[in-house]
Amino acid sequence: MNGISVTAQGADRSHVERRRLILEKYPQVRDLFGRDPVTFKITAGIFVGQLLIAAWMGWLGLSYWWLSLILAICVGAFANHANFVIIHDAIHNCVFESPLANKWTAILADLPNAFPTAMGFRCYHIKHHSHLSAYDYDADVPSRWEVEWVGNSGWRKAVWLFGFPAIQLARLSRLKGTVPIMGKWTYINIAVIAAFDLFVLWAFGPNALLYLFFSFWFSVGGLHPLSARWLQEHFAFAPDQGTFDYYGPLNKVALNIGYHNEHHDFHEIPWTRLPDLKAMAPEFYDDLRCHRSWFALLVTFIFDPTYSLGTRSENVAQAARTAPVAAPAE
Repeated sequence: MNGISVTAQGADRSHVERRRLILEKYPQVRDLFGRDPVTFKITAGIFVGQLLIAAWMGWLGLSYWWLSLILAICVGAFANHANFVIIHDAIHNCVFESPLANKWTAILADLPNAFPTAMGFRCYHIKHHSHLSAYDYDADVPSRWEVEWVGNSGWRKAVWLFGFPAIQLARLSRLKGTVPIMGKWTYINIAVIAAFDLFVLWAFGPNALLYLFFSFWFSVGGLHPLSARWLQEHFAFAPDQGTFDYYGPLNKVALNIGYHNEHHDFHEIPWTRLPDLKAMAPEFYDDLRCHRSWFALLVTFIFDPTYSLGTRSENVAQAARTAPVAAPAE
């Protein structure tokens, strides 16, 4: 049975229980824990690539804003989305042994976003793991005003997905018990991004900065297929399951972020080894519902009135009446 165990606060505890069961059966999973410095090389490569494209767009001039938009949708969004996965791994200290080196890796990955996100994400993401699906602590849970405004309307769901970067930011004010967002490293993050943006504007011109901003926006929202990742991870598309994987081809350029059950079970495993975890303990994952296409998920969510922003919280409430996750049969 793949039921969800839920605490009195509404937090999904299924990952804690599955982790325990996997470690009991496969203690060698611990060999996958650690760091992978190759992630830093990818970070540097994406930074150089995005800066070169931005410089080209700046050289063409602002009259080519439309080309910046096309390139951002077709290339930049995928690059910046990979950067968000790198920020995610760096926050979990899965790039380097040193926490300081991980912070600077996250900030380097944040530069092509042209908007400071890394250290703010760091402040609330750990609560997402420890209080998964708890309204007062998990920033991935839609705010009540979002649920009420969007409802089951297709066009409102589309608007919500298009503006998701701003909506995610607006949720932070409701969170409780998180590390204060405006701390030392957030200020450093803001200062570095501001200095980089000014440099890009001075050196290459406004169209260069516009390309980077477009890349950021469509990597998270903008009705880009990549924006379906936020639906895939925790929106309920099957009963009694709070986290869903994506095993489609875009994992190659999305740095295995689709292996989301695996990550929540073992956040100490870097993205490069998450497929190894699934291969090592297949009976714990093969029977879980998953997605094979982000684009299909995007279309289904918008046009199927069965799904709304309340789907996730409704699933967690229902799961409170189910039994905890049990070990798969041999």
